[in-house]
Amino acid sequence: MRNSYRSKRKQLKKRQMIILSVLFGIILFLIMICVIISANNGSEQKNEETTSAPVEVETTAALPEKYIIDENVKVIKQDDLKAGCETYACTMLLNMLGFDLDEHTIANNYLNCQLVYIGEEDGGENYGPDLYSAFAGTAYGGWGVYAPSMAKSMNNYLKDQNSKLKAYNMENVPLEDLVDEYVSKGVPVMVWATTDMDEPYVFTTWIVNYVDENARTKLGDTFSWYMHEHCLVLIGYDNDNYYFADSTAGKISVFKKDLVKKRYEQMGQQSIVVK
Repeated sequence: MRNSYRSKRKQLKKRQMIILSVLFGIILFLIMICVIISANNGSEQKNEETTSAPVEVETTAALPEKYIIDENVKVIKQDDLKAGCETYACTMLLNMLGFDLDEHTIANNYLNCQLVYIGEEDGGENYGPDLYSAFAGTAYGGWGVYAPSMAKSMNNYLKDQNSKLKAYNMENVPLEDLVDEYVSKGVPVMVWATTDMDEPYVFTTWIVNYVDENARTKLGDTFSWYMHEHCLVLIGYDNDNYYFADSTAGKISVFKKDLVKKRYEQMGQQSIVVK
């Protein structure tokens, strides 16, 4: 009996040891699984943190190497209006915007013309307007006009056409900005420079007898007129050149950027945009 009892007791302890070993193994296995799951979750969270919010980089689209608003633009040859380059330029610009007019429309109806004449009582002094205020002479035979006065004439025309567009005098705006803001977006720009980009020089002077709110001089001051003053329509560019609808050439003229910039600055950085 005693030997039988001892044998049973040994068998019971052996079973208990087996059960404890199995339980310990299961617990250890479960712990390992938990550690693996936790590590994976941490890795996924880290990946989410690094990929869910990418850094946004602002990019600026570069201008094309060459662009011309209209390679078939109708360039009006400056034949009839010998002094009317500004009138031809504004006519070509307005034609490009869809208005039906010729160079005589502006010249005959909208220019504020003030004659330049020789006085009789003071030894033959010349008298005339400040070009920022009026056209000196007429487009048929005169000296010219500057951007502020030309913009006023154009706005009177646009008003008569019941147009919502307006001509803006873009004073002292660099050529590069005019290209970026307007020409590259299909908007032509009137620009004051010189004929064939020749060097300007003072050709004549007169005593100012007409001014308006845009004048750069006062009555009685001396105004200087520059030989070769010319107005063109800037319609395109490439890496080295600017392209113009040019009335004196009767075609699209191409000039080096650096030269155009110099002449544009010499003529006071004058331009007009219709928008």
